Amino acid sequence: GLFYREWLLIVRRSHEYLQTVAFFVLVGGLFSLVLSENILAEAAATVIWLTALIASLLGIEALFRDDQANGTLEQWLLLAEPLYLAILVKVFIHWLVAGLPLLLLASLLALWLQLPPEALSALFLSLLLGTPVLSLIGALAAALTVTVRSGGTLIALLVLPLYAPVLLLALQAVERALAGEAILAPLLWLAALLSVTTTLAPFAIAGALKAVNFS
Repeated sequence: GLFYREWLLIVRRSHEYLQTVAFFVLVGGLFSLVLSENILAEAAATVIWLTALIASLLGIEALFRDDQANGTLEQWLLLAEPLYLAILVKVFIHWLVAGLPLLLLASLLALWLQLPPEALSALFLSLLLGTPVLSLIGALAAALTVTVRSGGTLIALLVLPLYAPVLLLALQAVERALAGEAILAPLLWLAALLSVTTTLAPFAIAGALKAVNFS
């Protein structure tokens, strides 16, 4: 029931997530027009990851907005059951709609940006492990700013420093693949970040929602 309800809410705002996908494709594609072929091949992974990072911020502000407006969030907070599962389901569905399409389109965009084939698997795996971390961190910022009007700028200021380790590890994996080196180490670090954020972020989000709504 919880999954179905959250899925319906996301579908009703599907136009917002279509804008995220369109932004990812258009901005990423623009680089193929303004950069030379030599520079483009070297910068392709950076372009894709930076574009995905910015695109992930576009719809995150509204993650808890409707629940706050219609009183659902207050009911959740008053229940005796922990919020962990509800928050995890909500963030997972957000990633399915906003993050998974970027992951699937990234391979096509990488070919368009002339990323060497040997780096494609590293890019895909880094996005698979990294984009859920972006969603969880973004959800925490959305919870902290749920009562703030037009909190998009504030969310960006909160999350961009926290996104940096994900970006650096992902790009390191791609650089190692291009150099013919093992990519396991940075991917394991990304997996560790995903494990930590999946375990701790829902509790932090629940605490943030309680603090914001009962302060």
